[in-house]
Amino acid sequence: MIAIVPDRDELAQHGISVRGHVFWHPTTSQLYEHALARGDAKLAEGGPLVVDTGEHTGRSPKDKFVVREPGSESRIWWGDVNAEISEERFEGLRDRLTDRLSEGDVYVVDAFAGADPAHRIAVRVITESPWHALFAKTLFIEPTDEELEEMEPEALVLHAPSVSADPDEDGTRSETFVCLHPSRAEILIGGTYYAGEIKKSIFTLMNDRLPLEGVFPMHCSANVGAKEKVAVFFGLSGTGKTTLSADPERALIGDDEHGWGDTGVFNFEGGCYAKVIRLSEKAEPEIYRTTRIFGTVLENVVMDDRGELDLDDDSKTENTRAAYKLEQIANALPEKRAGHPSALVMLTADAFGVLPPIARLTRDQAMYWFLSGFTSKLAGTEIGVTEPQPTFSTCFGAPFLPQPPSVYAGLLGRKLREHPHVEVWLVNTGWTGGAYGEGHRMPIQATRDLLHAALSGKLDSVEYRVDDVFGLEVPVHVPGVDAALLDPRSTWADPAEYDAKAAELARMFRENFTRFDDVAPAVTAAGPRV
Repeated sequence: MIAIVPDRDELAQHGISVRGHVFWHPTTSQLYEHALARGDAKLAEGGPLVVDTGEHTGRSPKDKFVVREPGSESRIWWGDVNAEISEERFEGLRDRLTDRLSEGDVYVVDAFAGADPAHRIAVRVITESPWHALFAKTLFIEPTDEELEEMEPEALVLHAPSVSADPDEDGTRSETFVCLHPSRAEILIGGTYYAGEIKKSIFTLMNDRLPLEGVFPMHCSANVGAKEKVAVFFGLSGTGKTTLSADPERALIGDDEHGWGDTGVFNFEGGCYAKVIRLSEKAEPEIYRTTRIFGTVLENVVMDDRGELDLDDDSKTENTRAAYKLEQIANALPEKRAGHPSALVMLTADAFGVLPPIARLTRDQAMYWFLSGFTSKLAGTEIGVTEPQPTFSTCFGAPFLPQPPSVYAGLLGRKLREHPHVEVWLVNTGWTGGAYGEGHRMPIQATRDLLHAALSGKLDSVEYRVDDVFGLEVPVHVPGVDAALLDPRSTWADPAEYDAKAAELARMFRENFTRFDDVAPAVTAAGPRV
């Protein structure tokens, strides 16, 4: 059945009167042709579309705004994460975007966010750029022809990267803006060609909507193994969510954004957005293969005149990316949803090099580490980040939380009470043998072996020690893993330097946690001991 394609008058409801062509529900081939004809992209060997995002090669978190309006202002976590903008200024920026979108050709992608029909929203992305339309088509869940016929957009993204804000007139920090109107579920994006802003703006909207429905939204990947055992991997960009969830022995639910509802875990997306800098065909064959196929969008990856890619070249950015359909991973779960988790894994890229590669957490420790959200911002993921920077990103996703952290922590606590069988693990994918600059990244194969052991139940009966500084239960021996890795202090050339760095990190944890003054005393006590 061929889906009904709306006419151009359909866009009038959004304030857009297009004088060019309207490309409704464009195919991948069509978007390839347009992007290549416009000179916006190049074709690489194997078939991926290679694009350059220009000045912005990562997100611009300081240029994100939320409209202060009566329908939502009482629940928004106002401050650095959610800077406010007035409705009047929002409308001014919106008029500028709709004027631009009215001038020439536009591309319209209708899709879903949320694989659970009970908790999904219909998203419409209207953009001036064919390759950004392909990105949206790839990252969100494509409706069937039947669903498309009956689809009414519930959320709208107006995307015109060529439009710049005037900070004096518009109240923005720079020429870049990503604005969310919560009650109207409208998002404005301008001044940046970085496509990640599209997916993360819808993630932010879902993080506002789902708690109102009693669903726990999570910045995580997820997969499912034997006996339907689901694992969830919390973590910021670069901590290993995508890499570790793409396990050939387990079915992939998704790599970045999920909800945990009454029936289990479900993906928000239909695609993956993986970092590919120095991607290894041997270590990560599934993701590597996607960089050589038709339909993948490669951002800021260096390519020579023959169309050959160089994934090791970071001359444009460390944050090179591949956007590809989830189905390109051979063991992806078509339903994009599964049951309740049996394990939660909190991923941290510790640039101090003092945390163990794996540790088992108590319920109180799980709440403490979730609220703390310790990791390192890795190079390129945000503007200005050129080397790992230790950071506390509460709930492992502070940039995408429209509501206060207590809302999401409360949902986690409720889920852990409802499902007491869930095990919680802390996994350090950061540095060992010293801090960044002296030590080295944790071997990925060791991390995989440790996770396999944890998720298969092999760590249930091994001996554990309690870390003197952080109070974590750390296995003493894991078959197939170098025992020295399990004791970070022993990997340092100077144990005294390790002690000093561990004490420094412990102080940072305690200082950071003082901002959470409404948590149970037992949770506060679950932090570092010194």
